[in-house]
Amino acid sequence: MESVNRQIMFTVDVEEFDTALEYGHNLSLDEQLVVSTRGLRLLTDRLATLNVRATLFTTANYAFHEADLVRNLAKTHEIASHGFYHTTFEPADLLKSRRTLESITGQEVVGFRRARMAAVDETDLFLAGYRYNSSLHPTFLPGRYNHLREPRKPFQSGNILHIPASVTPRLRLPLFWLSLKNFPFEIYKRLCMNTLRTDGFLNLYVHPWEFTDLSDYTKIPAYVRRYSHQRLLDRVELLLRYLAPQGEFRTMREFSETIFLPSNV
Repeated sequence: MESVNRQIMFTVDVEEFDTALEYGHNLSLDEQLVVSTRGLRLLTDRLATLNVRATLFTTANYAFHEADLVRNLAKTHEIASHGFYHTTFEPADLLKSRRTLESITGQEVVGFRRARMAAVDETDLFLAGYRYNSSLHPTFLPGRYNHLREPRKPFQSGNILHIPASVTPRLRLPLFWLSLKNFPFEIYKRLCMNTLRTDGFLNLYVHPWEFTDLSDYTKIPAYVRRYSHQRLLDRVELLLRYLAPQGEFRTMREFSETIFLPSNV
């Protein structure tokens, strides 16, 4: 496959910084929003220097509190739904979050990713007006999920196009945010490159709060806190510069509109 046909999607799960709550920190909603916003500004500024457009899977709750920022980012990046809240989910949130994001941005919202890559009913997605879903992580994460038998590549099921997060072709090693932080960087870059060349696409995801200084949140495990702030911004920049000659950066909506697949049902 020629490099011009390879497509790279760098995606960001824009949410309240509730990860700290999972590990015993007591943060107000205001502090959760401040941390995420600080990281989101740093990350999108860095993406601007690279001329990379991303897909921002955004909770409606975050967008409601940071409407001006989200509206401004929507001029460059795709805004997709990450549910209404990050900590809870109800099927009714699908429509409510889409309408809230569309009201704030003035743009159509067609994509969804559920918090923590949890499952979501595709009929509910379709009825709520979505066209693609990127909630599948086809790997094994102890204590979370085992999706080793699920497809690694995009597939149509019912009326929804599913776009899985990228994993390596054979061992299905995840290429998500924790791998970016914890794998030896040269190995991680090569795994991304090999997956891009094999699959023809790459779907990576991170969170904005990772790009802030997390040193004060000592209850969060070191493997989550490491390579935060400027070190992680630099690592992302090096990665994207490394990948750029091998493909084209696309939003997930743009990528979805190039795919025409038979139904998987």
